[in-house]
Amino acid sequence: MENPKAAMQAALKEAMLNKDTARRDAIRMAMSAIKQVEVDERRELTAEDVVVVLQKEVKTLRESIQEWRNAGRGAEQIAELEHNLSVLESFLPEQLSREDIAALAQEAIAQTGATSVKEMGKVMSALMPKVKGKADGKLVNEVVRELLG
Repeated sequence: MENPKAAMQAALKEAMLNKDTARRDAIRMAMSAIKQVEVDERRELTAEDVVVVLQKEVKTLRESIQEWRNAGRGAEQIAELEHNLSVLESFLPEQLSREDIAALAQEAIAQTGATSVKEMGKVMSALMPKVKGKADGKLVNEVVRELLG
């Protein structure tokens, strides 16, 4: 896996040269989060670790957008958050479609022999390593719940 951190640094440089302040600020925000984890853990993050940090940032942005919409405020702020979200998503690996997740979930269900929602934990523990970094956990949970329910 290519390290998104290097791609982000190159994109930051390009955004600064093009005077694209919105993109520059979004990238800086994500790089700051990555740097904070590196400082906290006192180590250089691997490509997988960087993807995990980016996914956390993306999740936070999605939740913020939803909260702003629910409150019915700030179309400008929502647009800014959505721009930041699209910038960060561009550095993440290709995400699996719902159909791909369903196919992998079917395999995990067959592998674990799960028959009800009560056995969802077994299925999730078998499935999550296969989709790590490629799918949102909430979506995976939803698909597995549908298949078992």
